[in-house]
Amino acid sequence: MDDDQELQELRTALEVRRSAAGWLAGFEAALAAGDAAALSRLFHQDSHWRDVLAFTWHITPVAGRDAIIAGLLAQQPRVAARNFTLPADRRPPRRATRLGVESIEAIYEFDTATGRGAGIFRLSPDEAGTLKAWLISTTLQSISGHEEKIGANRPSGSAYSRNFGGENWADMRRRASAYEDHDPAVIVVGGAQSGLAMAARLNQLGVDTLVVEKWPRIGDSWRRRYHSLALHNSIHINHLPYMPFPPTWPTYIPKDMLGNWFEFYADAMEINCWTDTEFAHAEWDEAAGTWVATLRRADGTERVMRPRHIVCANGVSSYPLRPDVPGLDDFQGTVMHSEGFDSGAGWSGKRALILGTGSSANDMAQDLHSHGVHTTLIQRGSTTVVSINPSARLNEAVWLEPGSLEDADLVVSSSPPPLTLRNYRAVAKRMLALDHDLIEGLKRIGFKHDMGEDETGHQMKYYRRGGGYNLDAGSSELMIKGEIGLLQYDRIERFVAQGALLKDGSVVPADLILLATGYYPQQELVRRAMGEAMVEKVGPVWGIGPDGELNNMYKRTPQQGLWFIAGGLAQCRINSRYLALQIKAMELGLLGPR
Repeated sequence: MDDDQELQELRTALEVRRSAAGWLAGFEAALAAGDAAALSRLFHQDSHWRDVLAFTWHITPVAGRDAIIAGLLAQQPRVAARNFTLPADRRPPRRATRLGVESIEAIYEFDTATGRGAGIFRLSPDEAGTLKAWLISTTLQSISGHEEKIGANRPSGSAYSRNFGGENWADMRRRASAYEDHDPAVIVVGGAQSGLAMAARLNQLGVDTLVVEKWPRIGDSWRRRYHSLALHNSIHINHLPYMPFPPTWPTYIPKDMLGNWFEFYADAMEINCWTDTEFAHAEWDEAAGTWVATLRRADGTERVMRPRHIVCANGVSSYPLRPDVPGLDDFQGTVMHSEGFDSGAGWSGKRALILGTGSSANDMAQDLHSHGVHTTLIQRGSTTVVSINPSARLNEAVWLEPGSLEDADLVVSSSPPPLTLRNYRAVAKRMLALDHDLIEGLKRIGFKHDMGEDETGHQMKYYRRGGGYNLDAGSSELMIKGEIGLLQYDRIERFVAQGALLKDGSVVPADLILLATGYYPQQELVRRAMGEAMVEKVGPVWGIGPDGELNNMYKRTPQQGLWFIAGGLAQCRINSRYLALQIKAMELGLLGPR
């Protein structure tokens, strides 16, 4: 880069920063004065606001300038937002094109009566050339006086360091995990990414938390999955809070590697875990404001605890869904759900039918094929197919931009539902172009393909129904070549002893039928442990609600002290912060039930 170019880039950066700082100063002054007219001049008519706890103690999307201004001014007397700054230690304001809009995008921080907040805003010129905001976000990052115990706020270790004659660190960890003389404030059900992220966050806020995991070891929920499984998205987005993966690790992490990391993470983050423990039953004691929770250990003994909070972190893939398939009980071969499948080894030369065409079904088909198994996928409904590379990588773009992981997470958490839909629709269109030949090849062999009900692709299918797509690792090409078979379910009359009886009277023989039919939704844990009345009280969990946000996820639910967290590692890393802050606020008396 020559000197003139470097000088020009410096001038541009200074100009962008001045523009962002000027808008932010005007916003703070108008908000402090309660001046609706001044605020109105700062926003485009078609603008969006997403608040995460900072103003509303909820995850609240707001669309339209008038609604935004009304919401801000209604909450400001209580919130007392002030001290708005462009932090020097975060990504500086810059020009960025988002959703086709050339904008100035800036990260900012601010104080409230409760704590410290952060957000982003995006500015673009109106018809007169005046810079106005078309997006602003406000997120609570910490509670004053109760900041995370990290960095300069880390514990001194004086309680156990060189504590001659007293307990050392290992003694204290054993005692803390045993819960012999007290109950935890929070029980987290599930010891995978959502449960560990949740417990790690709560630990740093000083909230006593116990994770219960039904498998013998932390990480077993991943180790026990099929032999060839690796993450379908890249390492860049998949870190857990506080501890990024080593830079030596592969782009796509194998499942056993991830399982071992989870076990190490739980130890390193000093998370109290009871493995081989079933969350058997729980009832809410209204008078006491606690749960009465029964935990069943592997030896059959039970422990009743009274936590104030239960966090369901059992994920969207917990209890296998086995559909009622006509004739399946008559099949004389082996039937198993995908959860019980390990490897195609041992099935060489046999025939397998896989009911389903999602990611797990396709991965298992590819694994069986590689072991010499004659494999056919049975398609029940239209499926979205996306190549892992390059197409699926498009959704990771924000994490590959300059700046820290924390900056990228803030950008992602700032997007309200209408803009998220627009973004996914634009990305899906690019995916469709990148995968054109692959998709056309699938259609030629009769594969039913779609890009979602509103052309938003696989990501919205995940949020809406938890499946219906395949992040393709190579099985589609094998189907196109005829090396893996494809059978439409509507051609099947029923299953019989030898395999699938088709409506034309022929039989597709099989030795193995794999049910890649998905899982019950997350509230199945509530049904089994808390009863049908609690399911009805809480309502839907996961799926898109009327406000465009996920139902009952990462926020207070209709049942006091009952919380839900799930999703991929990035979702859990981001939203565990906000869920933990709500629990801490309730523990402090700053926040009441919904």
